[in-house]
Amino acid sequence: MAAACSSASIVEYFGGEDGYRCGYCKSETGNLSYGMWAHSMTVQDYQDLIDRGWRRSGKYVYKPIMNQTCCPQYTIRCQALHFQTSKSHKKVLKKMLKFISKGDVSKAGGGEEPMDAHIEEVVACDFPYQGEAHAAPSELNPLSQWITHSMDHTEKVENEDEDPGGTKEAVNVPEVGSSSPQISAAEGTAVPGGASHSAKAGHAPPKPGQGADLSKPPCRKAKDIRKERKLQKLLQNQMCKAEGSQLQAGDQLSLLQNSKSKANQPKSIEEFIFASLPEDAQHKLEVRLVPVSFEDPQFKSSFNQSATLFAKYQMAVHKDTPSECGENEFTRFLCDSPLEAESAPDGPECGYGSFHQQYWLDGKIIAVGVIDILPYCVSSVYLYYDPDYSFLSLGVYSALREIAFTRQLHEKAPELCFYYMGFYIHSCPKMRYKGQYRPSDLLCPETYIWTPIEQCLPLLERSKYCRFNQDAKAVDAGGLQELGRVRVLHKRTVMPYSVYKRRRKGPSDEASVRQYASLVGQACSERMLLFRS
Repeated sequence: MAAACSSASIVEYFGGEDGYRCGYCKSETGNLSYGMWAHSMTVQDYQDLIDRGWRRSGKYVYKPIMNQTCCPQYTIRCQALHFQTSKSHKKVLKKMLKFISKGDVSKAGGGEEPMDAHIEEVVACDFPYQGEAHAAPSELNPLSQWITHSMDHTEKVENEDEDPGGTKEAVNVPEVGSSSPQISAAEGTAVPGGASHSAKAGHAPPKPGQGADLSKPPCRKAKDIRKERKLQKLLQNQMCKAEGSQLQAGDQLSLLQNSKSKANQPKSIEEFIFASLPEDAQHKLEVRLVPVSFEDPQFKSSFNQSATLFAKYQMAVHKDTPSECGENEFTRFLCDSPLEAESAPDGPECGYGSFHQQYWLDGKIIAVGVIDILPYCVSSVYLYYDPDYSFLSLGVYSALREIAFTRQLHEKAPELCFYYMGFYIHSCPKMRYKGQYRPSDLLCPETYIWTPIEQCLPLLERSKYCRFNQDAKAVDAGGLQELGRVRVLHKRTVMPYSVYKRRRKGPSDEASVRQYASLVGQACSERMLLFRS
């Protein structure tokens, strides 16, 4: 769990938006979502929001209207600690190893690029980036510098709800300077992974299976049989060389089992990624974790190269025009983040917040994975790469690296054990690849309970919108319970909605506030500050 931070989340809710263009089915008005502008946000609040179906694009935070939008987008997470590499994943990892070691540029095995989110899903809508114009600059510009998380100075306002006469005066929040802590990339050790598949030991050399007869041994690869024979010969040699002692039958069996178990155990991602390279390796690949902050020297020094790569990728892959992927667009979409950097004694050494994972090949950036490190997960935001290196399947490779990175962070932060891959869109065949990272779960859009994807797929085949929780009586346990306790920021003063409602002049905004609170949940609505003009 992240430690208490020095500032509170400040959001401006816009409500449900009129339909805009969908980047998946190309419907001009079918994409529907709720939206809010996050002027600042704690990592815990964002963790809770994505666990209720929200997602960020820059500082704009949106939630698809699942039962109305043309392409329902289900939040998907991979159980990183139990992740099993598929054959196609191994091919990509081996291809990268061959390229780095020998310069092999085989073009085989491309396929869809995971984590390569369609930028159109948000950028095609002009509305999200108009958010800042809704509030007076004098009201919001300094807020992230002087709102404190403890809110000790707002107790009188919050207690006013208990004073029927309303005689207690509101106390303005004092201005407090704050600065974000510097974050350094953590160089950790590889985390062993992969399940162990031990086989029963026998003294006689194993024989191939015959056909598909279940009463006979299963067919086995000749390569595996040769390995076991080699291990048995090695064992016999060790026994012959043993002077003055003899292995008991049980010891012999145990040694053989251990040898065979080690030989049959599938390789983990880490064994591929951190494999020893020859001294004369053709290339050098380095992955650098850089905090998204113009105060960070690494981020600042690599900004131009990173922005140029983004433009090259967008124009080649998404057919953007130069004006659609300039430095301003790059900054707004992938560098501006509402997340406040945090650190905790039981958290990862790099801290929590927004980062760029830069893939440096022979001294130049060829790919950048934009990620958020949150209390319980690593959340993938976007990936862009040099199209000249598409033969390396960098989308797949970066996803596997991020899963391995999640496992590495888990060593220091035990609660951090999931890898969030954004949205799973079953109605769009090209976006189903995320379901290939197993085991994974989808979020029920009604009860916000995680459900194994294997249980969800049959339902999605019948209907593009589904409630995954099969308990008809189950409800949203974290939903709105008490509207009066929703926290509001009004005229630089923090107060519960019950107090703000009495003070407000003009038409009631209760319906909008109720909708906001029901979507973010009771816990977040009591922590975050809802800006009201």
